[in-house]
Amino acid sequence: VVVVVVVVVVVVVVEVVVLVVVVVVTVVVLVLVVVVEVIVVVLVLVVVVVVEVVVVVVDVLVVVVEVLVIVEVVVTVVVVTVVVEVVVVDVEVMVVLVVVEVLVLVVVVVVVVNSQELAFNCCAPLSSG
Repeated sequence: VVVVVVVVVVVVVVEVVVLVVVVVVTVVVLVLVVVVEVIVVVLVLVVVVVVEVVVVVVDVLVVVVEVLVIVEVVVTVVVVTVVVEVVVVDVEVMVVLVVVEVLVLVVVVVVVVNSQELAFNCCAPLSSG
C-alpha cells in the first residue's frame, strides 16, 4: 500500500511538474510571438512611413523640376523674342543704310556726270575754234 501511495504521489508530482513546464514554455512562446509580431508591425510601419516620405520628396522634386522647365521655356522665349527683335531692327537699319548709301552714290554719279558734261560743253567751242 505504501508503495502504491508513493508511486501515485510521484506520478502526480511528475504530472504537475510537466504541466507547469508546459504552461511556462507556452507562455514564453506566446510572449516571444507577441514581441516578434510587435517588432514586425513597428518595422512595417517605419518602412511605410519612410516610403511615404520618399514619395512626398519625389513629388516635391518633380514639381520643382516642372517649375524649372517652365522657367527655362519662358526665359528661352523671351531671349529668342528679344534676339529676333534686335535682328529685325538690325536688318531694318542695315536696309536703310544701304538705301542711303545707294542714294548718295547715285547723287555723286549724277553730279560727276553733270560736271563732266558742263566741262565738255564749256571747253568744246574752244577746241573747235
